[in-house]
Amino acid sequence: MLGVDVFYCGALMLCWTRLCVALHVSHGQPLIPAHDPKMTGDHHATSSTETGDGSEIKNPVPHHAPCFVDDIFAALREAVGNVGQLTNRSLTLFGICTATDDPSGSVLFELTKEASRNGLQALHPAAVHLSEEDERGALMLTFDLPQSPLLRLNPVLLLAFKSPLSGGNLDVVFTSQSLQPNTQSVCISGETQYMMLTGKASEDNIHQNWRISADTKSPDMKQRLRDVLTGGKSGSNINLIPLLLFSGGRGTDTGHTHGSGSSQTSSFLCELRRFLGDVTPQNHPESPPLQLTSLQSMPPLTLGVSSSETLLAGLINSSALTIFSFSTCCSTFQVHRRQLALSAALAEELGQRLEQTAMQIMEVIREEDVGYRATERLGRLRELSAFPKEEPTTGESQYCAFLLLKALQTVARTYELKRGLRTTRAGPSSPGGRNICGLRSLTVSLERHLLAPNTANIDNCHGTCAVPLFNPTNHAVLLNSHIESEKAASKSVDERAPCCVPVAYEALEVVDFNEDVTQVRPFENVVAKECGCR
Repeated sequence: MLGVDVFYCGALMLCWTRLCVALHVSHGQPLIPAHDPKMTGDHHATSSTETGDGSEIKNPVPHHAPCFVDDIFAALREAVGNVGQLTNRSLTLFGICTATDDPSGSVLFELTKEASRNGLQALHPAAVHLSEEDERGALMLTFDLPQSPLLRLNPVLLLAFKSPLSGGNLDVVFTSQSLQPNTQSVCISGETQYMMLTGKASEDNIHQNWRISADTKSPDMKQRLRDVLTGGKSGSNINLIPLLLFSGGRGTDTGHTHGSGSSQTSSFLCELRRFLGDVTPQNHPESPPLQLTSLQSMPPLTLGVSSSETLLAGLINSSALTIFSFSTCCSTFQVHRRQLALSAALAEELGQRLEQTAMQIMEVIREEDVGYRATERLGRLRELSAFPKEEPTTGESQYCAFLLLKALQTVARTYELKRGLRTTRAGPSSPGGRNICGLRSLTVSLERHLLAPNTANIDNCHGTCAVPLFNPTNHAVLLNSHIESEKAASKSVDERAPCCVPVAYEALEVVDFNEDVTQVRPFENVVAKECGCR
């Protein structure tokens, strides 16, 4: 399988607080949200362009979350339906018109095949400028392209929206000598996340600018087009994030790559985030997010080639709820491989547990009608974490298999709880209609930089502690007897009655992806496991 070589323009230092913005995109929502410095903590380097009316628009040099390109490749892989044809949703997603003379549909089909083989390469323009063309009032987009051998190939210019279109559909005509054919149409609606234009190979390998005119069919839609390109705010940043895509089987660029050393780990983590977003029930507690930093944590456990066999075996056998966090700031996520060094026996146990849990989750996906996309993503995760047939097993595969097992265990636990609650609601009431002390679901919202899930069910205990007491201590029994005897003698009672409280807990394990290592932080006594009258 070919690796995905991703070429970036310059060294992009990525801060995990920026990562959270892209990772918390729910199904069907825009891939890249609008930039918010208060949320991300990073700032864009900016250039500016003077428009025809004398105004100025600032244009950021794009800095993106690590999964930005990988998410686009995933969207391309999923563009083809089960029968091998492009779906209407795919054409809408990529802004492709249904006109027979529009070549974009066939180009999209070819790109999906390349993405399925992990054969795509990507080049990021250094900057985008927006100006106004004087002759006919059209808007002009200028893309600053870096020097790269990839430009000798025929590229596809993909423009990702930071925020969706609102207020109906919009047809846009793009014209440029850099495009092939020179004039192309894009049909945009509220469900469109990308625009796709077919480009022309460069005759030389020098730094160049692509100037592309954007116009609408009627003059009164010009302002609406400007709103689409700028996000609806005068003088705002460009509302498009550009990426040039090329066939991965060609080209000799040796810039920043996403393959051959780091693609397995990077692609796996991005695919894991998408999968968990699909299968994790979307709970939205009304309470504000809770900061895990306020909890007392055990010393972090390093997950890597030096991890002890005892530690790894304990984590594999642990039933604790696991959450994946990118809370540590500033890392070059794409270039670090993550590995484990399991013994043959422990690797075999990991593989068996993973296979059993994956089959269990496949059944959950079918029963809960999660959707075919979750099935496909789980299949890809299993491919990325599969142990090679030849020995020895690679450490990177072990690392991915371990994380997938922990993620699937958490998903299984979540749906077991969900089914248990359904059974409880459907079951008969307790004798006399009494609400007996027992576990009840309690879902809390967690700080937003967590990868997934961003909620946790910590459970809680509810119900009465009247006779017969549920799971009491001797103290609770004597206390209750004392209170009842005082009441029987018509005496005032100044003692606290036995209460339904948690008496046993489970830990919450948070997997932190730091710059060079992966750490597991155990938070003891987080999830209520058993109740009793105390």
